[in-house]
Amino acid sequence: MCGIVGFVDKKEKKEKLKIIKEMANEIIHRGPDGEGYYADQNVALGHRRLSIIDIKGGSQPIYNKDKTMAIIFNGEIYNYEILKEELIKLGYEFQTKTDTEVILLGYEEWKDKLFEKLRGMFAFVIYDKKNNEIIGARDHFGMKPFYYYQKDGEFMFASEIKSMLVHPDFKKSVNKDALKMYLIFQYSVKEETFFQNVYKLKPGHYFHYKEGNLTIKPYFEIEYHKDTKKSYETMKKELSDVLRESIYYHQTTSDVEVGAYLSGGVDSSYVVSVSKPNKTFSVGFSYEGFDETEYAKDLSKILKIRNYREKISPEDFFDALPKIEWHTDEPHANLSTVPLYFLSELTQKQVKVVLSGEGSDEMFGGYNEYNDPFLLRMYLHLPLWFRRGVRSLVKNMPHFPGRNTLVKYGLPFNERYIGHGTFMEEWEANLILADSLKNEETIAEVLEPVYQKVKNESELTKKMFIDFHFWLPQDILLKADKMSMAHSIELRTPLMDVDVFRYAATIPNKYLLKNKETKYLFRDISKDYIPEEWSKRRKCGFPVPFSKWIQEEKFYQKVKSAFQKDYVSEFFDQKYILNLLENHYAKKENNGRKIYNIYCFLIWYQVYFEN
Repeated sequence: MCGIVGFVDKKEKKEKLKIIKEMANEIIHRGPDGEGYYADQNVALGHRRLSIIDIKGGSQPIYNKDKTMAIIFNGEIYNYEILKEELIKLGYEFQTKTDTEVILLGYEEWKDKLFEKLRGMFAFVIYDKKNNEIIGARDHFGMKPFYYYQKDGEFMFASEIKSMLVHPDFKKSVNKDALKMYLIFQYSVKEETFFQNVYKLKPGHYFHYKEGNLTIKPYFEIEYHKDTKKSYETMKKELSDVLRESIYYHQTTSDVEVGAYLSGGVDSSYVVSVSKPNKTFSVGFSYEGFDETEYAKDLSKILKIRNYREKISPEDFFDALPKIEWHTDEPHANLSTVPLYFLSELTQKQVKVVLSGEGSDEMFGGYNEYNDPFLLRMYLHLPLWFRRGVRSLVKNMPHFPGRNTLVKYGLPFNERYIGHGTFMEEWEANLILADSLKNEETIAEVLEPVYQKVKNESELTKKMFIDFHFWLPQDILLKADKMSMAHSIELRTPLMDVDVFRYAATIPNKYLLKNKETKYLFRDISKDYIPEEWSKRRKCGFPVPFSKWIQEEKFYQKVKSAFQKDYVSEFFDQKYILNLLENHYAKKENNGRKIYNIYCFLIWYQVYFEN
């Protein structure tokens, strides 16, 4: 795992090298083991290295035989030895033992066809000096970040936005248009980031940049091909084989020790039980009902594996937020990001590489929201006009059991399902925003390009498809990368693998959900490796008691102080958000998650624009 930076301009080579080193130093946490640079009259490339494969010989940039191509790479390619054998048969000679050189020579041979051959997590740039062209690609699901800046002829790219901010030609300004949807989704949802003119390269996409022209194309699409002919037992055996193979490659493609994160859930428990690393790592909170470390300790004891664990205090939590918002680059309000930050800090003391359980829910139908209760499914059979009428009738009533469900399910699918981060609708986001930022943008408009591709599919397929395009890359995988890299840890997700996906995409819905049980097939497979108590445990993520803490005077005052700063009125209706806080503190309403969304944005703004 590493960090990459680069830019295109006509500055002198000496000046380019000075700038590119400053850019790379901003992300030294992604690669503290080494650095490498290249510059000529057109391009500057920079690399910070975390040594995992070919520790002695893998410094970057890496060049092809005649030095007409150079590559900088962040990630791991798990099938690189297979591809290397193919290239050797085609006459290519290798100077290193790295997967990086395989990508470079693979591009030399297969050009854009290479990208679909790669199995792994990656973001890389190849500079083709002969054609004065830059080629870049990002992995299938967005496990590795890739940002680029384009304005007034300037073109920059990097693993993290913060590294581009030090470039003298970068013009830093807030993209206020991103704020409304952030409040609704809890993360930056648009292709343009919270920094104007900075964009995310989408997962499964590649680009060519030549003479000021940027062309972006997909090489991979999320598609489902349900196989209704195979028996359940056949699919169970085949999927089990695919999963174990993926875990094997993710664990063994390394020249350093590999550990694993372990919570109380089925995903990490399964990965640990199959891989059996020497060390596992767990964190929880010193608050009743918000600690799963006992489950991790018990499973580690059963498997005879050393478990390292720590408890996080509320003081730890609040003190870490400015550092966390700096590392995420954009405002990010998933509460589980904080324990993941501390989990990586704990891990750093023992290993460089860890396996983790992300991706299983999107692959196999694991979220509770995927499995609507029977009565709700019956309600959804009623005409939309009727459900809209019920919604209009009850949405302004005082709270009663079932009110929120009637309000939510009075909307069509593409207006009510956005994933797992939503705690408000468009109208309430507008109440929170400053007058100048209120607008008519809707969730449906954001989802529409993705929703249209699966509009005729089942509700389960629609939900999984939308999560693959929004929640997974822009929340789950982003925080996994940023929080592990904050502590120079390479996090690997064997359940989030392209070969695993290709099989998962064939599984009929009836094998994913059964009765009240989510990801039924995966849980059934896991029973062969872990105790039944772990295989049946419901999804809970990293529970965090933020809503409880801000009903205590000390932390209530801390948030209130942030809400009262002068610059807050530039973004929010200050009176309204203070009232949200007061009502929560007085236990009149549970506004904890709305408050956290606002609070994280203000911390991010202070870190990047006030300090």
